[in-house]
Amino acid sequence: VQLQASGGGSVQAGDSLRLSCAASGHSFGSYDMGWFRQAPGKEREFVAAISWSGGSTSHADSVKGRFSISRENAKNTMFLQMNSLKPEDTAVYYCAVGWVLSTNDREYNYWGQGTLVTVSS
Repeated sequence: VQLQASGGGSVQAGDSLRLSCAASGHSFGSYDMGWFRQAPGKEREFVAAISWSGGSTSHADSVKGRFSISRENAKNTMFLQMNSLKPEDTAVYYCAVGWVLSTNDREYNYWGQGTLVTVSS
């Protein structure tokens, strides 16, 4: 499985961005998927995850109510809608594929290259 994350950019606080993660390979609809982020000087942290069917999702407390994860299996694509962005959301955002709906990055087997989101105040 190969993953390509896109949609990052530089925005002002309060703005919105929509990240996409395009997957190639077989059986996209069989995988659970997640978004993680890593800010400069910090460890990678969980952002959101979605089950293979899209029926179950999980969001980090820091983004609940602002971010929303979704997927379109017919298009082999996962999304992260990010609203009301804050400077503390600044990070490189990574998408990942695994076989367990998890907040633990060790449960994910394939990773995209990351897309940078910069939020200024």
